[in-house]
Amino acid sequence: MKHNILLVVTSLLSILLFSIHLSHDVVRGSDTWGRGSLVGVLILVVWLCGTLVLPERRSGIIIMLIGGLAAAGMPVIHARVNLQSVAVFFFIWTLFALGATGTFSVILAVRALRQNVRARE
Repeated sequence: MKHNILLVVTSLLSILLFSIHLSHDVVRGSDTWGRGSLVGVLILVVWLCGTLVLPERRSGIIIMLIGGLAAAGMPVIHARVNLQSVAVFFFIWTLFALGATGTFSVILAVRALRQNVRARE
């Protein structure tokens, strides 16, 4: 039985919400689409690999921890955003959901790292 299944599911949900959020940033005009956007794609690929390929390894848990921190930080980073565009409700909802799933992922990743340390002792 995998002990990290809840962490994997939460991390996948954060990845989905993060990609929706990045797309919404481009649509709203606060970010541009181009070669610079490929950095976001690279971040999502690494996060997906950590979540789906390495979920039981320490490196995968650390990747999910960093991804969770990034997701949890989105509401803080966008605290002073201009909300005069369309689809404001969906944008704010995505920020709330990212903050919640990201924070929960951080808690679960720290717990998983602590369990790995105890198992090796």
